[in-house]
Formats: sequence, structure tokens, C-alpha cells
Amino acid sequence: MVSGSARGAGQRAGQRRVTATIGDVATAAGVSRATVSRVMNGRSTVDAAIAERVRVAAAGLSYRPSNAARSLALGRTQTVALVVPDLGNPVFQQILRGVMDGAAEDGYRVLVADTVEDDQQEGAIALEARMRCDALVLVSPRIGDAELNALIADVEPVVLVNRETGGAAPSLVVDYEDAALQVVEHLVALGHRRIVYLGGPVRSASDELRRAGLARARKQHADLEILDLPAGPDIQAGHLAAPAVLATRATAAVAFNDLVAFGLLAGLNEAGVAVPADISVAGFDDIELSRYATPALTTVAVPQAELGRHAWRELHAVIDDDAHPASSARFTPSLEVRGSTGPVRQGPERVHITDDDVARARREEREEIPTVPPTAAPTWSVPADPGTEAVTLTCGDGLELIRRDAGDRMPKVHARRPYLHPVHTLAGIPLTEVSPVDHRHHYGVGIAVPDVNGTSHWGGRTFIEDVGPTLLKNHGSQTSQGIRIEASPTARPPGTGAEAGEVLVEDVLWSDEHGEPQLREERRITARLLPQIPGSPAAPGWVLDWRSTLHADHGPLEIRSPATNGRPGAGYGGLFWRLPIAESTSVVSAGGAGENRAHGSSSPWVAFVQRHGGRSTTLLLVQPGQVRPWFLRSAEYSGACPALAWDSPLLVPAGGSVQLDLVAVLLDTELTSSAAAALAAHLTDGGRR
Repeated sequence: MVSGSARGAGQRAGQRRVTATIGDVATAAGVSRATVSRVMNGRSTVDAAIAERVRVAAAGLSYRPSNAARSLALGRTQTVALVVPDLGNPVFQQILRGVMDGAAEDGYRVLVADTVEDDQQEGAIALEARMRCDALVLVSPRIGDAELNALIADVEPVVLVNRETGGAAPSLVVDYEDAALQVVEHLVALGHRRIVYLGGPVRSASDELRRAGLARARKQHADLEILDLPAGPDIQAGHLAAPAVLATRATAAVAFNDLVAFGLLAGLNEAGVAVPADISVAGFDDIELSRYATPALTTVAVPQAELGRHAWRELHAVIDDDAHPASSARFTPSLEVRGSTGPVRQGPERVHITDDDVARARREEREEIPTVPPTAAPTWSVPADPGTEAVTLTCGDGLELIRRDAGDRMPKVHARRPYLHPVHTLAGIPLTEVSPVDHRHHYGVGIAVPDVNGTSHWGGRTFIEDVGPTLLKNHGSQTSQGIRIEASPTARPPGTGAEAGEVLVEDVLWSDEHGEPQLREERRITARLLPQIPGSPAAPGWVLDWRSTLHADHGPLEIRSPATNGRPGAGYGGLFWRLPIAESTSVVSAGGAGENRAHGSSSPWVAFVQRHGGRSTTLLLVQPGQVRPWFLRSAEYSGACPALAWDSPLLVPAGGSVQLDLVAVLLDTELTSSAAAALAAHLTDGGRR
């Protein structure tokens, strides 16, 4: 216990500790208060010996200069303010981070003022913030030009972000006009000609730039229609706009920013609309969450944090030198193509129908779109860079039957691989699906195998015995090593489609999760029109013929499936065809009707009969050579493949190979079981190769 007399010798109970003043330091060092001030402020005009004496005295007294007094003496607070229209927007948060990082390096702190998108109060809020600090950064101000110029004069020094001033103050501008043009050109290349734009805040300068880019796109594409819907700057605005977007029947939507795009994606999902199968969606800014959306969002990347750092450099230069000339810097964004945009649907629309459209939609469903079979053979088109542009198969008057995707935009967890999608009937109805809600790792038509020496080329989770499906970091990749077109080496007998004359040949390297090569695939795909078969009720259609050879060039292969790993019946893996969701789906095979008759069977063929928009289609899948058991689903989803490892692993020795064959017939009619059997026999016995 400390006695009262003991306290009196030092500090009385309850008293605050006495803080040394600049006068105390001056007395201890034997100099004036002005000299102490100059030393504490780092001035070089004080003699070195005297300055050292002052510092020793200050250290002995634990003296700390008063920041408030220092600011008054210098006429500065060492503080700047950032004024934003909505601090909840991640773009503005990243700009703030960039400003703070730069300011901290120079000994400044940053205050933040949020105008909550209120242009009526924006000027007053900015002026009040300026009274508390040395300078301002105005981000995306909403007020008009005249008001802005008057405000700049009142709050200088100031730097603007996302707003040009005509030289009144330094400004940093993102070229959103070019960004909008990039998005539209991407969508046009995918076949979209009816696009809807979800506009931002009414007085947003960056929204005006986006609209200027859209106007340029209209001038460059005479057949392009761009509709305009008012929305706003946030997720709620995009969600509320979803019904209006669907009512426009646009095939693509461009949102003011990524937040609006997120809201739109949610609204479309609630309406049962598939993205990008039914409608493509794109945004602006590339905020961090964009790549993690479902599907991942196509957007235009803006260097957000760099904008903030650059803004600080401009502002710091103005603070230190009032004569610093106003300058403007322009940032060019870059397009990030992800899973939310895809080719325009060529078949009947599968869109949300508003109440007002029900009667008209029913009439359209009853109307039969005539199928006029083209007479010219299908032809492949391989661009100079197949990695960035699509390989396509067309026939007739430019009717696109197939689009081949390199698969490099897939999430790594989906096991990146080349695939075909969409694959259309001659009437333009797509019979493939990509990344559906039920199985995000399903992609059109391609070779997907769940276990090659422990590496997944199927995507998603891996089945582990006694554990179940488990997400592992074991996803491999299939990378194209070259694509070319060759003449078909085999002439066909009359009546079997002898008009086919081109083979799409692709060399594909399969690599494990570490990037080490596993095998080499030679892929050969041909297509031909299907002539009317005498005595057959089959309507004209076309044939897709796929042959792949897997070469064990890099060592032996052990190909397994969940069935061989302890999950009976789950023998999937091979040349897999994923069909779209339809109004109805039925399955027939040589064993009879129904999924149970086809799944696991050795039927040489299976057929999916579906209804799309009131119209019937048939996909007939035929195994022309070795018949493997079918893995097939039609209730949970529609898809099938000849199983490489149905109930036992498939072993391929080093230097050996295994062949995968599948022939598909796409018809715009419902095929009966007997007609399917006859057509399958005709394809296998009629000199197919």
C-alpha cells in the first residue's frame, strides 16, 4: 500500500501525468521556443550541435510535438477527404483503399464522406469536408457541370475521379465509352442483335460515357438493336429490372455495373431463365466478386485501386505546389470474358413470359416452323486463332449447326476441356446445355472422365469410397495443340451421306492437376446431312460423327469411375452428351422404353425424344463399333455416354491406345422405337466409315 506522503513526493492521487511543453524543452536545451519548433519540424537551418542538444532534451522529457499546434503553425491538418456517392459500392471502396495507401506513405490521413447518391446535398457535403482538411478527392460527382465548376473554385485543391472538368482541376477518367463498345462487340460476335442496357444514375457522367459507346456500336452494326431500361447503381436495381428485361425479349443484357448485373442474375434465376443459354449478361468494373458469381460474370475490368493511388499522387503534387498545372489521365479498361455470356439461342425462345404475353405465346407454340433441309454439305470454319474465336460448322444459308469452345474460360474446378455447344437441329433447336444449375460442370458434348490416374477430367467432386463425393484439388485440363481441316478419306455408298467431305481434326493434350502430361488425344469429327431413307418416317436431319483415340504416350493409364471406386451404377465417364432441360423427355433403346431399360445396357443405340416450345426433337446416339454399357439419365437431367469404366477399371499400357466412337443423329421430329432401330442399323451397316 502506498502512503499519502509518498504520493506527495511525486504525483498526487488522481492527478494526470504532467506533459512536457515546448517551453520545458527550450529551458532544458538552453534555446528559444522557436529553435525547438524548427528542430521538431525538421528544418535544416539550425546548427547541427544545437539541434542534437534539443533532441536530447526532448527525449529526456518525453516530449511529443502537438499535431494540432503543428497544423496551426503550418496551416495544414495533414488530412484529406474523399467524397463518394455510395461507399457501399466495392469500386469506390477500392478507390478509397488506393488513396489511403498512397496518402499514408506521405504522412496523411483520409476522411470519407458519403453523399448517398444525393446530388442536391453533394456540394454542401463536399464543402463541409473541405473545411476539415487540406484537400479533396471527388469521386464520380453527380452534380451538373456549372455546379461542379463553382464547387471546384470553393474547395481547391481538388482532384476528380470519373469526371472531366475541362482543365479546372486534375481529373482521372475511365474510358467507359470504349468499355461499352468492347462489351457490345463481344456480344455481336456471339450472334446477339437485340441487346438491352440497364442504365445507371440519371446524373452519372460515366453512364453518359457508356451510352456514347453504345451509340457508336449502333452506327457500326446496322442490324443491331439496343434497348434502354432505367435501373440504378445497385443490386436491388438489377433485381427489380429482371421482369422488364425479359419482356423486351432481348438475347443479351448489359448492366450499368457489376452490382446491377448481380441483381439481374438473381432475378433471372428466380424466373427459371438460364444464363447464358437463354440470355447473356455482362457488367462493368470487374469487382472482386464478379469471378465468383454463378455463372462467373463477363465484365470490363477497371483498375480501381490504381485510380485511387494515381488520384493521391495528383493531389499531393497540388498540395505541395499550388502552381501544379491541372492534368487529366485516361484509363482504358479491358474485357474479361467469363461464363455469363454465350452464343445466342437459335431455336425457340425459352424465356419468362409475362401475363400479357400468354395468349400470344400459346399461338406461337402452335405454329410449326417449316423445316427446309439444306442441300449443301456442312462445312467447318476454323479462325486464325481458335483459342479466342469459335470454330463453327454451318450449312445451307449460314445455318450454324455447331460451335466449338476451347473451354479455357471454365473454372478450374470444372476440369477445363474443349467441347461443342450449342449443337442445333436443322430447325435451329439446341440439343446441348452448358453449366446447368443441376450440374455446373456439364458442358455440351465432350470427353469427360472422372478418374484418369487419379486426376479428374469430369469436374466437380470426386467420389471416395466410405466418404462420398468430395471436392479435391485434382482437376486436370485438356488443351488443344492444334486444329485443322482434312478431306474425308472414305467415300460413302450412295444414300449414306456421301456428300460429307470435311473432317475437323484436333490434337488435345490431357494434363494432370500439376500440369504434367497424361495422354494425347486425336479427335476427328465429321458431319453430314441425312437423306430421306425409303420407307422410313424419319424427317430430314443431320449426322454428327465423333471418333477419338486416346494414346498413352506418357505412361500407362488407369481409367476409373465412381462405380469402380465403390458407387454402383455411377459408371459415368467417356464421350458425354448433355441435353437441355425440356418440356418433356422420354428415352427408348433396343431394350425398350425408359431410363431403367437403357442405363447400364449394351444396346447399340439410345434415343432421347424431347418437346421444346411445343415441337418435337430426337437425339439418336449410336455406338458404331465396340458397344460399351450406357451411362444414361433422363429424370434428374438428360445426358448419356458410353461408359469407359462401367464396373471395372480400363487399363491402357504405355504406348497403347483406346478408341471412343459415337454417332449422333439430330432430327426435328419424334422418332419411334422401330424407326430409331432402323436408322441406327442403317448408320452402322451402311458403310458409315
